[in-house]
Parts: sequence; C-alpha cells; structure tokens
Amino acid sequence: MINRWFLFLVVLMVGSAIGFWAAAIDGLIVGCVVAAMAWLTLDSLYARRFMSWLRDELANDSTATATDLIPTLPGIWGLATDRVRRLLVRRDRLLKEGQSRLDEFLAAMQASPSGVVLLDAQDRIEWCNQMATEHFGFDARRDVLQHVTNLVRAPAFKSYMASNNFSHDVVIAGSASAPGRPVNLSVHAHAYGADRKLLLSRDITAVELAEAMRRDFVANVSHEIRTPLTVLSGFIETLQTLPLKQPERERYLALMAQQSQRMQTLVNDLLTLSRLEGSPQPGGNDWVSTHSLMAQCEQETRALSVLLAPHGHNIVFDVDPISDIAGVQNELYSAMSNLVTNAVRYTPDAGAIHVSWKILGDGRGEFRVKDSGPGIAPEHLPRLTERFYRIDRSRSRETGGTGLGLAIVKHVAQRHGAELQIESVLGQGSCFSMTFPAARVRSSQTA
Repeated sequence: MINRWFLFLVVLMVGSAIGFWAAAIDGLIVGCVVAAMAWLTLDSLYARRFMSWLRDELANDSTATATDLIPTLPGIWGLATDRVRRLLVRRDRLLKEGQSRLDEFLAAMQASPSGVVLLDAQDRIEWCNQMATEHFGFDARRDVLQHVTNLVRAPAFKSYMASNNFSHDVVIAGSASAPGRPVNLSVHAHAYGADRKLLLSRDITAVELAEAMRRDFVANVSHEIRTPLTVLSGFIETLQTLPLKQPERERYLALMAQQSQRMQTLVNDLLTLSRLEGSPQPGGNDWVSTHSLMAQCEQETRALSVLLAPHGHNIVFDVDPISDIAGVQNELYSAMSNLVTNAVRYTPDAGAIHVSWKILGDGRGEFRVKDSGPGIAPEHLPRLTERFYRIDRSRSRETGGTGLGLAIVKHVAQRHGAELQIESVLGQGSCFSMTFPAARVRSSQTA
C-alpha cells in the first residue's frame, strides 16, 4: 500500500514538472491535475478488468477455475487478483470435496435395505431412495416437494404424522400389497434439524409371516402332544382307581402304548426337521445305493400294510438296474419312506400301490409312488407340504400320522436339489414323485 501511494506521488510530481516546464506556475497545477486524472483513469480500468473477471468467476458453476482467463494486472490489482484466484481455487476444491461426500452419503442411503425419505418442515418430500419408491409407490423426480400424506393415504399413517409422537413406529400396507399377497411396512419417523423429518420404512411381511408360522407351529405341537397326554393321564387314573379285569387292563395298556408311540413319533419327526434345517448341504461324493433304499422301503411298507389292512395291499416295487444317489442315506430313506408309508396309510384295503425308481433319458433319477387311494382335492395340493397340515385330521390320527411327513420330504428334496411333484385326482388316487438332478445320479456302469 505504501508503494502505491509512493507511485501516485511520483506520477503527480512528473505531471507537475511537465506542466511547469510547459507553462510555468500555471502549468504546474494543470500538470498535477492531468497526472491525477490519468492515474485515476488507468486505475479504474484495472479495477474494471478485475471486477469483470471476479464477476465471471463467481458466476462460473464449474468446479475448475479458468486460469487461462486470469487478467495480467500490475501493482495491487495483480496482487488482489492472485489472492482472489487462490481463494476461488480453494472454494472449488472444498465444493468438489463436499459434493463428493454428499454423493457418497446419498449412495449409502440409496443402498440401504430400508426405505429413506427426507421431509422438510412442511412434510414435503425432499429426497427418497429407491427402496422408498418401491415401498410407497413414489416417483423420485415427480413427487419431490409433494406432501407425503397426499401420497401415502393410509389413515394410520396420517394420524401418526399428525400426532408428532415418533417414539414408536406404525404398520401400514405397502403400495405393492394385494389381497392374495399382502405387504406390510413398518414406518418410523425421526425429527432432525429445523422441524425436518427422516422417514424410515422396512418391509416386515416376512417377519410377520415367520411369527405367524411360529405361533401356529407352537399351537400345533401343543395340540398334538396334549391329545395323547390326555389319553395317557386318563388311562393311568383309571388303572390307579378302578379294579379292572385282566382283559380290560391289557386293552388300556395297549392304548397307552399306542399313544406313547404316537408322541415318540412326533418328537422324532420334529428332531428330524430340526436337523435338516440346521445341517449343511449334503455333498456330492457320498453315494447311496438305490437298491438298498428300495429294499428298506419295501420291507417297512409290507409290514405296515399287514397292520393297517386285513386283506393287505397290492404292492409292486419296480426298480431299474442298480444305481446310486449322491446324498445322505438316512435323509433319503426318510423321504422315500414317508411317501411310501403315506400311500399305505391312505390307500383302502386291497388297494394298489406302485413304487418305482428309474433313470430318465436325460440322466435324472425319478422316485415315484402311485396309489389307488381316495385322491386329494385340488385346493389342498399347494398346502400339503406345510407342517401339521392335514386334509382329514381324524383319518390322520387313526393311521398314526403326525402331519410332518411331507414337510420332511420337501426339506430332503430341496437339500438334494430334487423336485417334488404331487399329482392327484379326487376319487382316483395320487402320485408323488421326487426327481433328482443328473449330477446326483449314476448308474452301476458309471460307478
């Protein structure tokens, strides 16, 4: 700054000297004024160039400063230009870093498995991620600055937002909810900033379904165990209090043994299901002989047929040349045995049961059980593999079924990559088949 005043004084002295040389005393004043005007004019020109450049730079939205347009100015204006340029470069760098962090933050919220909606003080949508658009049916561009309650019209949600009590969540139906496939959302609002709100949504359909299945499972197990326990306790009380003859005692003890066996079967099936769900997938290097599996199934089937049918059943086992299945032997036997024994239980006396194993043309292996039983109505077929699902509960209990057999079959099939198919015509019998992939089947020649 001192140099600037010194230069200004030098210009005035030069102008005064030239004026004095030209016109003596009168020229002295004129020369001084002309020099001052020339100085101010040139300084104004530099100031104008500086301000024009600064205006263009401040209006520039790009993140890079156009250094090739920086004016070359002398003196203090050049110094000011250089310092402002440095500030602008620093501003651009900070803006770029801030934008990068904002993009990363938005990308993180975009990848969130929960729906995220940012609301302003008037509950208008400022931003939402992709999951929120799926949950609520928003359009990320069209619905910006729209009131959220105009788009989400569930009465429970409107009351929740109007109450300003966000200590809990609210459950509403999602935009994709349908009568046959309900979708439930848990929505929780969080206040932040100046009356702004962060809206989080989470699809809890699977959680509620699992909870309902858990409740049904506990209720079914309790019911299945309570029935034989009631029978046992009644017989025990009878044996303790009444003087019974030997035939009556033997009959009561036989019924008690039957109910005890029923409870034991139920517990064993529950343990089997638990083991199937908690154990790792079976490998492809442990081979099990289909001849051995079919022999075990045939022995069990014929023994059960003698117990349940006075005249027996017409049972045929049709097995292709010896082959192997890659998997766990006890699991495969459990699944095949359940299908065969179900056919025996539900096929009437003297009915026909055909069990077969064969290798298909594409290398897959098919285990098939066909019976001449009463058949199954179409509305029951999709639910047959559910735990404890029964078409006729009284019939199932009479034959000793637990309602878990087909659930076990489904789990074994899934673990071995097999496809379980159920075909049935009411009054004409049923056909259950498990088709194993070619990678898990080999013939005796391959072995």
